[in-house]
Amino acid sequence: MIDKSEITGLILAGGRGSRMGGVDKGLQAHLGMPLAMHALLRLSPQVGEVMINANRNLAAYESMGAPVWPDAVPDYPGPLAGFLVGLERCATPYLVTVPCDSPHFPEDLVVRLAERLDGENAEIAIAATREDGELRLQPVFSLMKATVMESLVGFTNRGQRKIDAWTATLRQVAVEFDDARAFVNANTLAELRGLQR
Repeated sequence: MIDKSEITGLILAGGRGSRMGGVDKGLQAHLGMPLAMHALLRLSPQVGEVMINANRNLAAYESMGAPVWPDAVPDYPGPLAGFLVGLERCATPYLVTVPCDSPHFPEDLVVRLAERLDGENAEIAIAATREDGELRLQPVFSLMKATVMESLVGFTNRGQRKIDAWTATLRQVAVEFDDARAFVNANTLAELRGLQR
């Protein structure tokens, strides 16, 4: 069984926030606190250590008390750039990722991903929810072995950016969670208001 001390948590807050008018999404207030702070408080008890991937307002993120690392690749290339910086900075055998804009993800997210990753000898365990009978992967909620870094470096060096295309090259396991609402995220200001309810 994987112990939580062997897992580093990474909060992905490096996006452009384009669907939210270009604001820094992780710093938007939700119930009186920045979204990224909700993610930090929810993820911290589940892992040994935690860090944040952000590309602007670094001091604001650093004030949350976790190390902050920007993408090494320019122009906001997406979540895989965050995965890459997390794997580069990770000093543990495993890295788990969560986005900054889903403040209600499960409190047993990491332990459930770890059980399946370990039990099925996978390289990456991805949260999944069932919608209209279809199992839908939530790849920004992933637990991966740190050894997948080499694969990701090669993938991004070829100019590839699609998260599903990369995870499909790995031994992956989908871990189904019953409550799809736990993974709801705020891409727009209207969706952020909806989360308050």
